[in-house]
Amino acid sequence: MTEVLDSRGIDAWRAAERGTVALVPTMGALHDGHRRLIARAHEMVDAVAVSIFVNPLQFGPGEDFERYPRDLEADRAICRADGVDAIFAPELHEMYPREPEVTVSAGRMGAVFEGAARPGHFDGVLTIVAKLFQRVQPDVAVFGQKDVQQLALVERLVADLDLGVRIESVPIVRDDDGLALSSRNRYLSTTEREIALMLPRALDAARAEPTAQQAQDAARRTLADAEHRHPEFSLDYAMLVERATFTECPPDFRGEAVLVLAARVGATRLIDNATLAFV
Repeated sequence: MTEVLDSRGIDAWRAAERGTVALVPTMGALHDGHRRLIARAHEMVDAVAVSIFVNPLQFGPGEDFERYPRDLEADRAICRADGVDAIFAPELHEMYPREPEVTVSAGRMGAVFEGAARPGHFDGVLTIVAKLFQRVQPDVAVFGQKDVQQLALVERLVADLDLGVRIESVPIVRDDDGLALSSRNRYLSTTEREIALMLPRALDAARAEPTAQQAQDAARRTLADAEHRHPEFSLDYAMLVERATFTECPPDFRGEAVLVLAARVGATRLIDNATLAFV
């Protein structure tokens, strides 16, 4: 039976685990996207731990920290079905026994795109990731590519601070209608969900174009049309960026780039992305 462990429990579990360990960091509200991460983790190591912690440091004023979905029993049932060896589900006071003075700075990469829209968000993300790595001591950590800026920053965290954890990424998992899976999708009404499909449609429009400039323009036209037709839809950004640095690609860019999108549908903020190649 998959155990739910506090800080002392995860310390004891890790000390007893002699094989290789993968960590899948989550905030709970597990869905099929998380299950894909767990499945990939099982392919790589002897034991898999899933962390479940809604981290207050990555939520800004007025964001959804209080209402973020929490259902530990449902999450535990998924982990049990998927063969997870340990669930690390600490209480808030275990991770932050006092107001932290020292945190991780996400630097320039953490201040653009999602970082510009949510100041301090990535500082909070990298701080909790560093703490989870320190606690669980994984050989591998598995992240989804939907949060591609977060993924790039975690890779940079590991490289810059010599943390010695292998970062494995898993492609975006989508529902049958094309919407990228997210715990926040449950906030959407039926009408809002239909409107949210403009994000994957914008990615499809970009994929059909041969150059970086044309791809970016095609995505922006699709999303501008969504804004015109749906007052519930508000575009934040649609930009082609270089994957390693999150700097904007020039119009004549050649090579592999990531088209990153963010928009609000009603009160819900959604992100999506696709990797595109230009020759």
